[in-house]
Amino acid sequence: MSLPPLRILIAEDSTSDRSILRRMLIRLGHEVIEAADGVAAVAAFQETTPDIVLLDALMPRMDGMEAARRMRALAGERLVPLIFLTSLTDAADLARCLDAGGDDFLTKPYNRVIIDAKLNAFRRMQRMHDTLSEQRDLIHARNQQLVDEQAVAKQVFDNVAHSGCLDAPNIHYHASPQSIFNGDVLFATPRPDGGLVVFLGDFTGHGLPAAIGAMPVAEIFYGMAGKGFGGAEILREMNQKLCRILPTGRFCCGAMIEVDFKAGQVRAWNGGLPDGWVLGGGRTPQPIRSRFLPLGILPADRFDGEMEALRVRPGDQVLLMTDGVLDCVDDAGNVFGEAGVREALADKEGPPFERLLAAASGFSADAASSDDLTLFALDVTDDAGWTRGLADTVGPSALTGPLDWRCEYELQGQSLADFNPLPLLLHLCLEVPGLRPSSGEIYTLLSEMYNNALEHGILGLPSHWKRNPDGFGHYYAERQRRLQSVGNHRVRFALQHEGTAQGGRLRIACEDSGEGFDVAAVLGSLSDDGRVSEPAYAGRGLLLLKRLTTDLSFHQNGNRVEIVYDWKHT
Repeated sequence: MSLPPLRILIAEDSTSDRSILRRMLIRLGHEVIEAADGVAAVAAFQETTPDIVLLDALMPRMDGMEAARRMRALAGERLVPLIFLTSLTDAADLARCLDAGGDDFLTKPYNRVIIDAKLNAFRRMQRMHDTLSEQRDLIHARNQQLVDEQAVAKQVFDNVAHSGCLDAPNIHYHASPQSIFNGDVLFATPRPDGGLVVFLGDFTGHGLPAAIGAMPVAEIFYGMAGKGFGGAEILREMNQKLCRILPTGRFCCGAMIEVDFKAGQVRAWNGGLPDGWVLGGGRTPQPIRSRFLPLGILPADRFDGEMEALRVRPGDQVLLMTDGVLDCVDDAGNVFGEAGVREALADKEGPPFERLLAAASGFSADAASSDDLTLFALDVTDDAGWTRGLADTVGPSALTGPLDWRCEYELQGQSLADFNPLPLLLHLCLEVPGLRPSSGEIYTLLSEMYNNALEHGILGLPSHWKRNPDGFGHYYAERQRRLQSVGNHRVRFALQHEGTAQGGRLRIACEDSGEGFDVAAVLGSLSDDGRVSEPAYAGRGLLLLKRLTTDLSFHQNGNRVEIVYDWKHT
């Protein structure tokens, strides 16, 4: 295959030498452009964009070395070989030609065979340069496409996995991503009853592979938590979704905590992340150990979402972390590890979160981080208004429900142990236009009525067991044990809503099949100053019902509780 001719610029002040070269190159089949000095050569280079330049080192007005420097600047990324025409023999002079941007020499007198061989060699070099430049541009374009795709994925993810309540004053977190979209995810949102749910996850991989799993997990987390589902139910749904969509070898190590500030309780689950910690009050730190496999590995029938109950007090701090904290490496290759975490937490100066973050950051200050690092801390508070001023974490539905309706819902037998009806009942209530701003109060009403009916009415668990850590653990262990033999008991809800001129009225009745209780004694224990005298049967819960409702009444020996909740348009 014949090659196309080259466009060659000859910059030579000697007319005879220039004429010899021109005829020789034309015979070789190339196009020739001539210049008699350096200034004319630079102008011709800029105007004609030659493929190769034959350049005399010594010329009037501008010597070949200055002309070479200017041509090299004009060429930019384009490879234009500059071959000096010279009779110089001194090594220093020849070196100056190369320093000025020259690529080779042609010595006088000229040899046609040598010239043809050099031109062909530089032609091959140009073709290689052009191929590499094209591949570089393709790689750059592909990389930019991936960056753009990750940016779009991150924007979509941020819209789905909004910050929730991560900007709450009692929440602290630090994240150091390794890519635009890293493998670590952190979600936090208030529960309708005033509690908090947090999920910290570490997906295998970075970028789009991590986003593929993270986005549906975020949708499940915020959607279910906002409707009042418990942590175990959210975990089961996450695991099932990831098992269905992730390829083999992809999974999500994760930890979830469910916080009930009013009860002073944290329920925790850890599947594959480093140990979390509950610290404070001079007590021995309580670990949140990794007891389960990561999400996305086990099928639904083998997945265990059971959450461990831990007692907490105002002033305690709950810590969660990804393995990037443990994997911090210093210049010598030493790993921060669990020993570093324990040493940082053993120090009593300052909050645990600040101590651990400073220790990990200082350990790897001069070393490149090899993994995503996310650290989360929650300050336990007794302030019921900790969510005040936070944005609504659940977007409004495009659908609206009826204003006037009535329904009944009953759970029986083993379903009392296996199913939580509160999210379903809350969802039903919030279909009423205008009731959404009251979701927290409505969930609290439903929760108190259901838990009183189940735990006290049917299971016969006494509230005073929860006064100390040992009794607290015993209460929930006994609750699980008694649920396994609940028999033919039932809990029935009757709900009715009707519109009013100011807003609406919601009536809720909860009836259980337990033995009942002394209504007069319990109501007598509820004092006007908000204290509960002993012995009180779920007294604090009933006091809350009394404060939130227009009317509270008991029927059938206390087995049926009825409330009236009035709301107004905002």
